[in-house]
Amino acid sequence: MKYNEEQIALFYFARRGEWYASQNECPHHQQMALSRGMIGEMGEEPKVACPFHKKTFSLETGECLGGDEYCIKTFPVKVENDKVYIGI
Repeated sequence: MKYNEEQIALFYFARRGEWYASQNECPHHQQMALSRGMIGEMGEEPKVACPFHKKTFSLETGECLGGDEYCIKTFPVKVENDKVYIGI
């Protein structure tokens, strides 16, 4: 989805029953790709992996879980009356 000029990736982590939102752009090579990435967990940390470069980012904090300095913006998500809201 797009808000003004920013693309936002929305993820539903079915196993956890939780929603997450982040910027769609992977900061590694500035590609709009995170919405096509795989989600999973690193310990208890929900994460998304860029489908091109496999850089992984926390869906809670946005930090790169591989130790690199890259990070992504994350946004709060809530579900109310079967509608998903993203805090911009």
